[in-house]
Amino acid sequence: MTAAETRTDGALAGVGLLDRERIVARPGFNRWLVPPAALAIHLCIGMAYGFSVFWLPLSKSLGITASTACPDLTLASALFTTTCDWRVADLGWIYTLFFVLLGSSAAIWGGWLERAGPRKAGVVSACCWCGGIILAAIGVITHQLWMMWLGAGVIGGIGLGLGYISPVSTLIKWFPDRRGMATGMAIMGFGGGAMIGAPLANLLMNAFKTESSVGVWQTFIVMAVIYFVFMMGGAFGYRIPPAGWRPEGWTPPAAKSTMITTKHVHLRDAHRTKQFWLIWAVLCLNVSAGIGVIGMASPMLQEIFAGSLIGLPDVGFAQLDAGQKASIATIAAGFAGLLSLFNIGGRFFWASLSDKIGRKNTYYCFFVLGIVLYALAPTFAGMGNKALFVLSFGIILSMYGGGFATIPAYLADIFGTQFVGAIHGRLLTAWATAGIVGPVVVNYIREAQIAAGVAPGPTLYTGTMYILAGMLALGLIANALIRPLSDKWFMSDDEVAALQAKSAAVNAGPTGSFGIGTGGLDAKAMLAWAVVGIPLLWGVWVTLRATFALFG
Repeated sequence: MTAAETRTDGALAGVGLLDRERIVARPGFNRWLVPPAALAIHLCIGMAYGFSVFWLPLSKSLGITASTACPDLTLASALFTTTCDWRVADLGWIYTLFFVLLGSSAAIWGGWLERAGPRKAGVVSACCWCGGIILAAIGVITHQLWMMWLGAGVIGGIGLGLGYISPVSTLIKWFPDRRGMATGMAIMGFGGGAMIGAPLANLLMNAFKTESSVGVWQTFIVMAVIYFVFMMGGAFGYRIPPAGWRPEGWTPPAAKSTMITTKHVHLRDAHRTKQFWLIWAVLCLNVSAGIGVIGMASPMLQEIFAGSLIGLPDVGFAQLDAGQKASIATIAAGFAGLLSLFNIGGRFFWASLSDKIGRKNTYYCFFVLGIVLYALAPTFAGMGNKALFVLSFGIILSMYGGGFATIPAYLADIFGTQFVGAIHGRLLTAWATAGIVGPVVVNYIREAQIAAGVAPGPTLYTGTMYILAGMLALGLIANALIRPLSDKWFMSDDEVAALQAKSAAVNAGPTGSFGIGTGGLDAKAMLAWAVVGIPLLWGVWVTLRATFALFG
């Protein structure tokens, strides 16, 4: 470890607290401290999936017990009005901005992150995500929707992008022997954030609710402070291994470092192929269908099942009093958390299944099963069958999460592994596009139905479900059209060898564990895991309790 120690110690005098050189691990560091640091960030920013719990309270932030509606309100006037309550569709644009900015910022600043290091990226992410929520709170206080869009949507969305990508490459470097597990841990946290955040937000809103406030801006501030503490802890918990580090007793497979066994497409050519755009469409359509539902999960369950959620099957949503609406909001928050639980499980289940049946067949499952479930959802709602309705959307959300976990392997199957990380980064623009398409379809069809006189209930979302099924049908066609690339797109063996030779030259030098990464789940690691594990277990418990209430 002498060479690494010299580089690390010699650089400390001239580097800042957040610089990459500052976080190079030293002998005695335990690599199992890095996953909980990553989870601390991802569980916080994952609350983006749970923001639907705020839509209905915010839609009556002026009227408190009922929305102060303005018939002539437009999207442009909603941004600046101080006398009209916002519509759910207007608020839903915040959710759209989350994922547009997430995909865009990940693509734009991904290279900077590799140079700056995960700690600096994590700190910037915390400042943007939490600062954006604080600005959104000011927007609620002043009743300025544009400020909420700018704060939570734009600034918060940039924080989402930096926070999303910061742990992935770091964990892969620490776990070259368990790469699937490492990326699974990172992605799991983002999928599970709403399971903690949604019920926490509902708990806080009920605590802060008064005769003159729906309790949202106070909840924003408290959650921003909590998230900032956790995210900063995660950012300062990051370490990166020194050059030449490898786990104790692990040797990279010889075929991966010295032999060319597969063909590869260069990054400059990937987007010129029709396969890239077909996979782009496959991801975009799968995500659009799922992301729209996530964004409206809480209001959808409340409006469809209304009084039946609390044992009053004949009472519609409009007939519920304030206390009853608070009760069903708690159950709906649990529904959002339950979807988060399916989102997490799907990322492991479907990705593992794709290793056995292939990526293309896995996406066939997503689209065929999704079409059937979306087409049946209105029937389940009309029957008042909560169990089948919730199970349907749980499976749909498992395939949503599974799509994210499976797509990198799909790209590697088609384009090879040499540039798969960079190609995947470009493909995330499909996520950004889906962040617009999905919520807009769900939110504005709902508004059109309400404007046409459709009361909150099962029929309010019937058209939406059929349209989402149609989107999945388009995805099914795109997936069927994907074929192996012709030879003209692949790099020659000499080109690949030259690229690998450059990498070998960069990595030349001493290799080994250097006494770093050992320790396993020692006391310090267990404490770090408890910090993120206890909130996660609380989220699971609340979710399961709400599930029992939902079906009780």
